[in-house]
Amino acid sequence: MSTIFSKIIKKEIPAHIIFEDKNFISFLDINPLTIGHSLVVPKVETDYIFDLENKYLEQILTFSKKISVALEKSVSCSRVGLKVVGLEVPHAHVHLIPFKNEKEMDFINNRLKFSEDQLTELLEKIKVNL
Repeated sequence: MSTIFSKIIKKEIPAHIIFEDKNFISFLDINPLTIGHSLVVPKVETDYIFDLENKYLEQILTFSKKISVALEKSVSCSRVGLKVVGLEVPHAHVHLIPFKNEKEMDFINNRLKFSEDQLTELLEKIKVNL
């Protein structure tokens, strides 16, 4: 199973990578709902999040917490929400979405567009706050 996330993990296509370790990678969403909207993806190729081995399910929250803390320090938000949808890419992942109002986390909303320079600046800010 080769998905766009697998290609990002293998560095075959570019992404604004926030942080990675041996089991997970986090990067900015290219179609964000809010500024700082990021993804956390296990490096193991599994379609459905609840098909992941328990050790990955346990670790994905700890990994996500680290990214969430950096996002809260980097963008103006009330909280960082976590959402699991998983239909758009057949590779388990979670969305970390900084928000001021819960309605901002609705995937029916229009997506934001940022320039490459804006994404790079945001990425560097988040990395400083890790």
